[in-house]
Amino acid sequence: MTTAPAVARDVPSAAEALGRTRALVAPQLEAAISRLSPQLESAVRHHLEGGGKFVRAGLVLLSAAAVGSDEDVATVGAVAIELVHNFSLIHDDIIDGDLERRHRPTVWAKHGVGHAIITGDALVTLALQLLLEEPTPSRVTAAARLAEATQMMIAGQAEDMAFERRPWLSVEECLHMAAGKTGALLSCASSLGAVLAGAPASTVEALAEYGRHLGIAFQAIDDVLGIWGEPTATGKPVGNDLRNHKKTLPVAIAWAAAGTADALGCLLAGELSDSDVAAASALLEECGARQATMAMGAWHLRAALGALEGLELEPGPSAALAAVARYVTARDR
Repeated sequence: MTTAPAVARDVPSAAEALGRTRALVAPQLEAAISRLSPQLESAVRHHLEGGGKFVRAGLVLLSAAAVGSDEDVATVGAVAIELVHNFSLIHDDIIDGDLERRHRPTVWAKHGVGHAIITGDALVTLALQLLLEEPTPSRVTAAARLAEATQMMIAGQAEDMAFERRPWLSVEECLHMAAGKTGALLSCASSLGAVLAGAPASTVEALAEYGRHLGIAFQAIDDVLGIWGEPTATGKPVGNDLRNHKKTLPVAIAWAAAGTADALGCLLAGELSDSDVAAASALLEECGARQATMAMGAWHLRAALGALEGLELEPGPSAALAAVARYVTARDR
C-alpha cells in the first residue's frame, strides 16, 4: 500500500486504463440500453456511436480497485455513471442548440427536441434502476449518492443558464457553478466504486474530494477551449462561448480585473459579430484572463492529487487515478 505515487512500475497509462474500462463496461452498457423501448434505444445508439472516453466509468472502476476490491463489484456503478453522463450530454445539446456532437448530428437534431428529452430521461432513470435491482446496503448508498450528484449537476446547469442573462458575475459564483455542473458527477464517479466496495467513509470522502477538484480543473480547461480552442479539435467555432454569451471563468476573471469591465460589457452586449468575438477574445487575453484560468485549473489539479495523499490505496490504481487526472486536464477538445 502506498500514497498516490506520481510514477510506478507496471502502472497503466491513463489511455490504457480507460481503454480497459471501455472493454469491461461497453458490453454491459450495451445490455442496459437494450432494455429501453425500441424508439429510445435507436436514439441512444445514435448518440453513443459518436464515441466517448469513458472517463467517469474509469474513475468508478479505479476507485474500487484503489481500495483493494475486485472491479466487478463496481461495474454496475460504472454503467450507471455513464448513463447519467450521457443523459446530461443529450439535454445539454438541446439547451445549447448544438447541431453536432463529435462531428455527428446531436440526438435532438436528428430525432427532434421532444424525443431527445425523453431519451435523456430514460437514461437517468435506467441508471438508478440498475443500482437498485439488487438493493444491498452499498448499492442503495451508491444510488443515493448518484441521485444527489445528479441534482447538483442539474442545479449547476440551471445556474449556468441563469448567468447568460446576467450582465456580470463573480469568480466565486462561476466556481460554485462549475463545482455543481461538472464537479458533482466527477466527484461521485471518483468515490462510487469505493462505496460499492464498502470502503471506510473517510476514504470515500477523500476520493470524492479528488473528483470535485478534478471537475473544477476540467471545467477551467473547458472554458479556455470554449474561447480559444481549435475548431478542428473542439468541433465548435473559435470564441463559441463568447458568441453564446456564456459567463465562463475567463469572462468572470476579466470583469474582476481593473479597467476591463466596461469595455468587455460593451463588447458582449447584444448579438456578437465575428469582429466582436475577436475583440473580446483579445481583451480577455490582454488582461491575463486566459492565463489566470489555466493557473486556476492547475491549482485544482494539484488539489485533486493532494486529496489522494495520505490514503492507504493500492499502488497501481492510485497512480492510475493521478494519471487520469493529468490526462483529462491536458486535453484539447
